Amino acid sequence: MKKEKHDLVIVGAGPAGISAGIYAARYKIDFVVIGSNPGGNMTESYDVENYPGLEDTTPGHMLGDRMLNQLKRFGTNPIPDDIQAITKSKDGFTLLGRDTEYQAKTVLLALGMARNKLGVPGEKELEGKGVAYCATCDGFFYREKTVAVVGGGDSAVTAALYLADIATKVYLIVRKPELKAEPTWQDKLKKTKNVEILFETSVKEIVGTEKVEKIILEGKKSEISVGGIFIEIGQTPQTVLYKSIGLKLTDKDLV
Repeated sequence: MKKEKHDLVIVGAGPAGISAGIYAARYKIDFVVIGSNPGGNMTESYDVENYPGLEDTTPGHMLGDRMLNQLKRFGTNPIPDDIQAITKSKDGFTLLGRDTEYQAKTVLLALGMARNKLGVPGEKELEGKGVAYCATCDGFFYREKTVAVVGGGDSAVTAALYLADIATKVYLIVRKPELKAEPTWQDKLKKTKNVEILFETSVKEIVGTEKVEKIILEGKKSEISVGGIFIEIGQTPQTVLYKSIGLKLTDKDLV
């Protein structure tokens, strides 16, 4: 196993990790940024309109690229590694990657969030076969097909808007009687004719043999035939590494 030693190791290559890297570079600190997903979940966003400094609506992947290029301008590129464990050592911390051991005086954790899953029959079995968690990543494969999006927040509504330009029809399955998304997104959704919203409806099962064929529902409809289902029901903090070094978390697993 290779070994590296740095004054600072930043774990996470999303906006927070990249921002920390830019500051570290400007202060000429010996550091590395480690993360297998440069730009983080933001790169999966359909459009970004609420980030300071953006004069125009910008796709998430473009904003992520700009942040990454800014970091590269300071001579640093994130290391595509996954940290498996962190332990305290005599002089700081030891971080174990896939094939590299990193020694650091200081560690900055910017781990972001992981996408929530429905936990219904068929979800795990058909993941990658019609079950997806990123419309901008996988939407292309559903051109001129019927798809469903699950969720009622910003990520679900923007996913439905993105897919509406690709798919023939989009069902938006919302467990509650109203949407939680920003009014701006809701206004755009109302003008999108090929999106049908199913309020007070839950997914009970995802059915298919080699790929998704239909969804069993409880609510406005009993089932719908779809070629794909995009699950956008929020995210949960990634806290395993925080807990491994004894950091105190709130009851919602936040630092």
